[in-house]
Amino acid sequence: MTDARDTDLKRELDATLHARRELGPEYESELADSFLEKIDQRIDGAVERRLRRTLAEQQMQVARGTRGARSGTDSWGERFGFGIVSLVLAIPLSAIGGGTAHLPGLLVTWFGVVGVNVAQAVRLNPGMFHRRDHGHED
Repeated sequence: MTDARDTDLKRELDATLHARRELGPEYESELADSFLEKIDQRIDGAVERRLRRTLAEQQMQVARGTRGARSGTDSWGERFGFGIVSLVLAIPLSAIGGGTAHLPGLLVTWFGVVGVNVAQAVRLNPGMFHRRDHGHED
């Protein structure tokens, strides 16, 4: 199935390059944007499938009672996957934010990426930002 998708993507790239040759450099930006949009859709679809599969596996584990005392997405692999997905999605979002609003758009994009990851970390470790008192009284 991956080979078929790779073949489709190669065909799309070939068609984009052919259109660029026929239309000339004045349409280069639009053609590149169109091709990147197709790649974004492909990435979004792969991420969505992976998330659905993970959710289904978690639901099966909960239904079987095989999930330990810890709940939610708290295994190392799931945390790592969340970080990777957020970085993968940050690439096209950075291009869009930086392309439309330049530096402010890029900053907003990355504050959002960092914010989502901080929210995930706080969700998994609720006491992470609370001051720890080690028995010292002021």
